[in-house]
Amino acid sequence: MVAAQDFVKEFGARGLIHDSTDRAALTARATQSSLGVYVGFDPTADSLHIGHLLGQITLRRLQLLGHRPFTLAGGATGMVGDPSGRSEERNLLDAETLHHNVQSIKRQLERILDFEKGPTQATLVDNADWTRKFSMLDFLREVGKHITVNQMLAKDSVKSRIADANGLSYTEFSYMLLQANDFRHLAEHHDCEMQMGGSDQWGNITAGIDLIRKKLGRSAFGLTWPLVTRADGTKFGKTADGAIWLDARRTSPYQFRQYFVQIADADIEKMLLQFSLHPIEVIKEIVAEQKRSPEARIGQRSLARELTALVHGQEAAEAAEEAAAVLFGANPMSATPATLHLIASEVAVTQMGVAALGDAVAVLVETKLASSNSEARRLLTQRSVRANGEQVDDHTNLSKIALLHNRWMLLRKGKTSYHLVDVKG
Repeated sequence: MVAAQDFVKEFGARGLIHDSTDRAALTARATQSSLGVYVGFDPTADSLHIGHLLGQITLRRLQLLGHRPFTLAGGATGMVGDPSGRSEERNLLDAETLHHNVQSIKRQLERILDFEKGPTQATLVDNADWTRKFSMLDFLREVGKHITVNQMLAKDSVKSRIADANGLSYTEFSYMLLQANDFRHLAEHHDCEMQMGGSDQWGNITAGIDLIRKKLGRSAFGLTWPLVTRADGTKFGKTADGAIWLDARRTSPYQFRQYFVQIADADIEKMLLQFSLHPIEVIKEIVAEQKRSPEARIGQRSLARELTALVHGQEAAEAAEEAAAVLFGANPMSATPATLHLIASEVAVTQMGVAALGDAVAVLVETKLASSNSEARRLLTQRSVRANGEQVDDHTNLSKIALLHNRWMLLRKGKTSYHLVDVKG
């Protein structure tokens, strides 16, 4: 059993505190005994993305420090939509879609947190389970009565939306009441004493603390971390192609890994402190090594390896790392089947019979590595093509080259153009 430890000092050292309730009181409570802490995730899609990852990792960090994490899938609040951080109203999802999204998100949460029975066992809850039992009149009497409109209007996200020409619907305006009631329910029925979230959640969190004090006559705690941005001011987790998802069907483990490998040097120390579960002393050593040899991207590779394994599993992380090595020029002959299947999701694939490999020119044209027979012959004459790591020329019979795992031939033109041939028969 892990004794409850002071996470306030740890979070402060990692730059993970933006706002919090009384830190001295929180520290005293955290070192007394295991503390129940929750973070909510609204199921607006059937996958979380890396913008949600800090919440999950922070709960895992708390669990390792001897505290009890609660992950809340917002089957109810997801039907309303949180106005925080939004300039326009979210589209409302139907109940069937929300249920599917909740189930998908639960599976992702289970990969990161430990749900085995014990004093720090993680608990999954869905706020639809208790919210759907409220009638409108009961909700107004039991919750609405205790939260003033003045308090709700003071919230920055509400003020900005009211000032906007599109305004704010009553549906989204009521979100704070629903979230406050979630905190009240978890405090009353699960002895959950603290809520965490991004800094844009502070108004919602303090509304819950007030409701717990008024309804249950007890204190509760809140803590927010800074919204994660990169040194250039852009939002973490966003790319030109959209969000980086935790579901491998939306964002492959290879693409997930590469996002972290490409983090700017100016951001890597902050990202390691906030996202890595390594002790701070280890992170300092990684950062020092990174500064000595920035071209090796040691910090980026360390974080990418750790987070890919956390989200997708160790085998997928190793395959993603090996796939990256192959696609950046390493010999593919030792690549595992898992690596080749991952590469098949990243580069174009053509199915071809063994006999067809006898004509290298036709193969290059068929795979579109060459636009014509003449270009194919030129590439072969210039020895600009490799097949399974072996340099080929205009005399090479590709069918004589050993296949990878009796199935694959990875063609490479120049340094960066790849095509995978799936050889049948």
